[in-house]
Amino acid sequence: MLPENLIQQTVSRFPRYASGDIRIALLEKGGSDRKYYRIRVTDEHSLILVRYGEGREENRHYCAIAGFLARLGLHVPEIFHHDEEERLIWMEDLGETDLWAYRGAEWDSLRRWYDLTLDQMAALHLRGMLAIGRAGLKLQAEFNEELYAWEQNYFFENCAGRVFGRTGGAGADAGRLREIARKLAAKPRVLVHRDFQSQNVLVHRGEVWLIDFQGLRPGLPQYDLASLVYDPYVKLDADAREELIHAYLAKVLDAGGRIEPDFRQTLDLCAMQRLMQALGAYGFLGLVKERTVFLEHIPVALASLRHVLERLPELAATRNLVGELA
Repeated sequence: MLPENLIQQTVSRFPRYASGDIRIALLEKGGSDRKYYRIRVTDEHSLILVRYGEGREENRHYCAIAGFLARLGLHVPEIFHHDEEERLIWMEDLGETDLWAYRGAEWDSLRRWYDLTLDQMAALHLRGMLAIGRAGLKLQAEFNEELYAWEQNYFFENCAGRVFGRTGGAGADAGRLREIARKLAAKPRVLVHRDFQSQNVLVHRGEVWLIDFQGLRPGLPQYDLASLVYDPYVKLDADAREELIHAYLAKVLDAGGRIEPDFRQTLDLCAMQRLMQALGAYGFLGLVKERTVFLEHIPVALASLRHVLERLPELAATRNLVGELA
């Protein structure tokens, strides 16, 4: 759909803007099939227009999930209109500044934004499952043994294999990795964002706002926490990472939540899973989809995965492989 057609679609839904000088700009964002546009209707006011493809059913549920999260008290953009037939969503423009934009800031400054982000994360984990039963939402498939195994294989196929030419798969660790998938799948679940990283947290009006939450599903809270503290887009040092983990735990306890005795061990396993998924995505997007910018994030993600695997002695073959790749 051409930009002028998108402007016409906007005017037809919002006739009050018909007399203005409407401008449209494509925003570069992420590796999905969604395209984002800023529709500037006046010098002071703009909207975000999302056009999504037919390939991923989860895109159709974005607006319903946004409403659900807003009712939970989470900060998400307001949805103005959803045209399912044309696959168009008009929503509140929260600006272009995300958590990633602060990656070069001093930790004392950056820490504030991360603390606000952890508030949102803890609220999602503590309130989400209690409300989901009566919300009638269509969510993505929960984290189960098959999904964890898929993430592992995604890494071996698209990063180790496609990027580095190492085609042996999981090798000697195949059984141990499957057991980890089985172990994680057996744990109690909360609602998780599934892609809780710095580019999906916007900073606006002194607060943080969550976006790209259409992958919402039941999973482990450690998966979201690992996604944030081992985010390949923002390289946090070990002290900062520990500070954030402790802050998250304190927020959960202060709100009356419960922390399992093996929380940290599960966090390491979830960090491994998340980093394997991210590395697989970088290889696939970089080489299959020819979006080579994603290949630039592989070194940081590999270094983080190697760091995590050092605490998982049962995965010696995978640790050695990642060490060679890194």
